Order: sequence, then structure tokens, then C-alpha cells
Amino acid sequence: MKLAVDLRESFQVAIAAIRARKARGALTTLGIIIGVVAVVLTMTAVNGLQNKFRESFSSIGTDVLYVSRMPWIVMNDFFQFRNRPPLDLREARELEKNMRGRAVVNPTMEGRQDAKYQAETMEGVPVIGTTEKQAVLSNAVPQSGRFLQSYDVRYKKYVCVIGTDVKDGLFASTNPLNKSLKIGRTLFRVIGVMEKQGGSFLGGPNFDRQIFVPITSFVGAFGGGRGQDVNVAVKAPRQESLKDTEYEVIGEMRKIRRLRPVQADNFSINKLDTLVGTFSNVMGVVLLVGLIVTSISLFVGAVGVMNIMFVSVTERTREIGVRKAIGATKRVILSQFLLESCTICLLGGVIGIVLASILTALINAVLMPATVSWPIVIVAVTVSMTVGIVAGVAPAYRGAKLDPIEALRYE
Repeated sequence: MKLAVDLRESFQVAIAAIRARKARGALTTLGIIIGVVAVVLTMTAVNGLQNKFRESFSSIGTDVLYVSRMPWIVMNDFFQFRNRPPLDLREARELEKNMRGRAVVNPTMEGRQDAKYQAETMEGVPVIGTTEKQAVLSNAVPQSGRFLQSYDVRYKKYVCVIGTDVKDGLFASTNPLNKSLKIGRTLFRVIGVMEKQGGSFLGGPNFDRQIFVPITSFVGAFGGGRGQDVNVAVKAPRQESLKDTEYEVIGEMRKIRRLRPVQADNFSINKLDTLVGTFSNVMGVVLLVGLIVTSISLFVGAVGVMNIMFVSVTERTREIGVRKAIGATKRVILSQFLLESCTICLLGGVIGIVLASILTALINAVLMPATVSWPIVIVAVTVSMTVGIVAGVAPAYRGAKLDPIEALRYE
């Protein structure tokens, strides 16, 4: 009970001291405000990048394996991967046949072609040869028209489904459905427009700037013989069985490629989780470096608070002597200056959080999805209080150990 009374009185004295020196308090909090803004913006920026990454790749699916010649992320041994034999359409169809009833298998081929409609041209548009199973593997659906059907693939129909960026770039306000679009040197009829998926991110694929055509038509229009790389997507029956499906795919691919037990795989199995994990690790390093850099501003702010608190102790030496003479203990004096330091830093932290929230709202509106979450607020408040304690403990201890007689004599 006595401790609570002492703390309340110390807090009241600390608030009165801050009010009596408003200009000094404002300048002291400035360093803390800048430091907290830097910390909060660093954390929200990293969270925003992760949210944007997930949003950009949300259509890929976490229950899908991708079989290809090269891994998505090559850390070393690039030449070893480059010298692997290409995965061709025959192997993809054989895998599809062997996995029938166990998983959905969809081969795709990709190339870049110029797309033209009347006087409008888009250069280097990714053209993807695929099948009707693409709709099962992806979360994206057409916003108008339809997607490819099995008969489009079987009868080599020259039809296509375009992304929103292609629609806007070539057709503007014109309805593209049933219009003839020239891809490369071949005319394709537009049968659908995909819903908007968010565009590219950090140089990654732009899912809105794509054209889907039947894989059989792709081979007929752009070629696809031996040496043409094919990617194969394999959708597991359930998310829980993804690992089992991966083992089955590896086994089937080794049989298709007639690999002996001692030979290493000459193909790669890629998963979205691997991509997300690598990106999260990179963002973790970025966050760590960012926090180390921004902590410099907090350190400068803490030094400023410490200097001001030493000045405050010196100016109020006679007051400390009077308080000690009428019974104030070292603990009371210590808590008074510690609370004053913590209050200054906490005030700077609150102002910093408000300013960072405003800046985060601007980032969210202009650059990427970012919000100031409660964990970030808690971290910012904790950092502010910690800085207040660290910066105030030395001046508070100095004030607490003053001899009351010497303090009363101080002029």
C-alpha cells in the first residue's frame, strides 16, 4: 500500500516537473519520436512486403507441386542444374497418365510473344500453353467469358483467355470477348478475361499480363518439340497428403527418366512453401538490419534524455535536499526521476506511433498493403519504456544518493 502511495506521489511530481519545462520536454521527446517512427515503419514495411508477396502468389496454391528442370531458387551449382535434360511434353503426359486417380496433373509451356489487336500492340507478353485443369490448380477465375475446356485442348482450338492488363492494354473499353487477337503470327479468339490478381511484385511474374491458350494450340503455333521446357503442376488430393504426393511424383519421374538408384534426380520439385520460406528468411534479415539501423536514432534519443535528466537532477538538488530532510527515502527520489524519464519517453513513443500510423496509411494507399498491428504497438511502447528506464536510471541514482545536508547547501 505504501509503495503504491509513493509511486503515485512520485508520478505527480514527475508530471509537474515536465509541465514546468514544456519546451525542454518537447525537445527531449523529439529523439524518441524519430526513433519510434523509424522502428514502427521498419516493422510495418516488412509486414507489408510479406502481405504483398502472399497476395501476388495467392493464385498459385499451397497444395500444388511444380515439376521442372530447374529449381525456383538456385543458391549454387547453377551449371549443374542448367545441364539437366529438359522436361518434354511426352514425359509430362506419361506422368499425367501414371498419376491418374491419385492427383491432378497439368502440363504447361510458356513463351513470350507480341500480342496485337487492330492498331494496339503489346510486346513480349507471356503466353502460357495449358489445359482445362489450370482452372482446378489456380484460385483465379475468369471475370467474364470462360476458361479453356477439354475440347479446346483436344481439337486444338485457337482460343485464348487474357489477363486484365492485356485487356486494358489492347482493348481499352472494348469488350474483348469473341474478338480475334494476333499472338505472334497466329490469330486466336478471345473467350475469357481473368479476374485481376494484383500485378507483379519485386520483379516477379505479373499474373495480370498473361495469355492462356490450349497447350496443343501452343505447340502448333509456336513449336514445342524436343528441347522445349515443360513445367508440370501436380495438385495433391488434400493439403495433408502433399508430402506423400511429392514422394509419388519423384518415384514416377525417376521411372519415366529411367534413373538408376545411385543416380541423383535430374529434375526439381518446387513448392510455394519453399518460396515463402526463403522470402520470409530474407525479410527476417532485412528486419534485423533495419532495426539495428533504426536503433541508432533511439540511442541518440536515449542519450538526449539522459543528459536532460542529469541537468534536471542538478537544477533540483536543493529540492531533493528538502524532500529528504522531511523524510523522503532514496527509493522515493529514485522512482520520481525514473518515472519522469519514462513519462517523457512514453509520451514520445505515443506521438511516434500516431505519426507512424499516418505514414503507414499513406504507404497502404500508394505502395503496398501495410497496417500498424497491435504487436507492433506493444513493441513500440515497450521500447519507449525501456529507453526511459535505461536513460533515467543513472541520473535517478545520482539524485537518490545525494546527501541531504550537502543538497540543502547547494546554490
